[in-house]
Amino acid sequence: MTTAEKPIRQSVSLPARLARRVRSLAKNRKTSTNRVLVELIETGIESKEAEKSRFFELADRLSATSDPSERKRIKELLASMTFGE
Repeated sequence: MTTAEKPIRQSVSLPARLARRVRSLAKNRKTSTNRVLVELIETGIESKEAEKSRFFELADRLSATSDPSERKRIKELLASMTFGE
């Protein structure tokens, strides 16, 4: 978050077990629970974006390759990314 951005207050309800873990992380890092939540959310969003980029990269490789074994391997990777198999 840049300093030019105005923070927006957002209320979030967390399960007790998760809230304890967030408080524990904050205590270990000597920071606020709010800062830990922001970092976790930013990391999660970046992770999802990287996963999406990887998916499209594989899809492009699938359309570009003519090697049957490579196509099969890429299809299996895409299926596991899509269906978690």
